[in-house]
Amino acid sequence: MANFTLTPETAAKVKIKFLRKYRDLTNANLSFTPGQEEELVEQLMLLTKRDRKYVEFTINKALADPEGNRL
Repeated sequence: MANFTLTPETAAKVKIKFLRKYRDLTNANLSFTPGQEEELVEQLMLLTKRDRKYVEFTINKALADPEGNRL
């Protein structure tokens, strides 16, 4: 189970940050429905070829400063 909760607004910020970091991703790759954080983590694990710990850390880091420009 994911250790974070996303709203549509925070999901949009996380999506922007992942698109900046991983240029080969597209908006379609990062579709998100509220309440389906686990599916987002699994999808990002496959797309970025990273483990769960890294993906969740990266999302939490993006959520820590949603207005910032860093990931």
